[in-house]
Amino acid sequence: MPGNTRLATALWCAEQGWPVHPLLPGRKTPLANCTACRTPGHTPAGCPCPAAHRWCHGFHAATLDTDRITRWWTDNPHHGVGVACGPARLVVIDIDTHPAPPPARDRIWPGIEIGDTVDLTGLTNGFDTLAVLAALRGQDNPAHDTSTLRVRTPSGGLHLWYRADTTHHWRCSSGNSPQRALAWQIDIRAHGGYIVAPTTTTPTGTYQPLDGSPTPAPLPGWLAAELERTGHHHPHIPHPRSPRRAPARAQQAVQAAGAGHQRITRIMTTVLQEINDCGRVHDGAGFTAVLNRAAYTLGGLVAAGHITQDAATQALREAAHAARPGQDRRSMQIIAGGMSAGLARPLTPGRRR
Repeated sequence: MPGNTRLATALWCAEQGWPVHPLLPGRKTPLANCTACRTPGHTPAGCPCPAAHRWCHGFHAATLDTDRITRWWTDNPHHGVGVACGPARLVVIDIDTHPAPPPARDRIWPGIEIGDTVDLTGLTNGFDTLAVLAALRGQDNPAHDTSTLRVRTPSGGLHLWYRADTTHHWRCSSGNSPQRALAWQIDIRAHGGYIVAPTTTTPTGTYQPLDGSPTPAPLPGWLAAELERTGHHHPHIPHPRSPRRAPARAQQAVQAAGAGHQRITRIMTTVLQEINDCGRVHDGAGFTAVLNRAAYTLGGLVAAGHITQDAATQALREAAHAARPGQDRRSMQIIAGGMSAGLARPLTPGRRR
């Protein structure tokens, strides 16, 4: 888990492959945009601020660039840390404990009928609604799932962090929304949203990791089915195309670079497959973050002397071209940035960086 400074937290998150962005000191909201970005009609699309290393547009500015992260939190050590869930391929179940009466019966568990004869006495918050939903599906209560990262919030709630696979893309929701919701007082943080990083502190307390796994487990199948049922599949990210093999030249580069070292070969195969998986959908899938993370990882292997920079760059170039043909120039810019950051942090399998 991260250290006791916000910079350490931000760097730890980036090392997990989770893009980060600053939050207001003592708050859980992003910093304000610059004057130009507050102009009516201005959107993150095409905004020059991210390229200029500014944090406008909240989670849209999230980055894995360790140099930028170090500069942001060295200059502003009291800024909190947010994690952009979509590019990080995270789905966070946010259990709330707001003091409020339950809504109408058809809004407690949307899509699940609750007869008038069912006694709802004692149903007070998201811990209750999630426990009942799990029981209805014959599953263990996720709030007790020690196989994944669980973070207690200052208000007494709980964040359950899970990894989404590359073939599903989920969107956010509020448990109190009359539109899309999993259950009353259960929010979903996914594509189009962010989550407060563990160990971040506000005036009301600290986002404290609980005992158990320090990293997210894969999203359980039954929860994925519930998200699908309740309309959480992202409508603007199409379902995946048929899977395809990584390009032959990329496979050859892996074999050549990792010759004689099984762990190196396995790492390269994994990160290149993640790039290849982005080719299953026409857009979205967090391609920029995936490619940047892969380049960062291989840059660390280069810095540690496990592979050559030419071999790593060639493998990344081939995989990126297969996933996003026609975007070679942009892909090479991403590769160069990620590789540069990785070269500053040597990676030896089996050792902590």
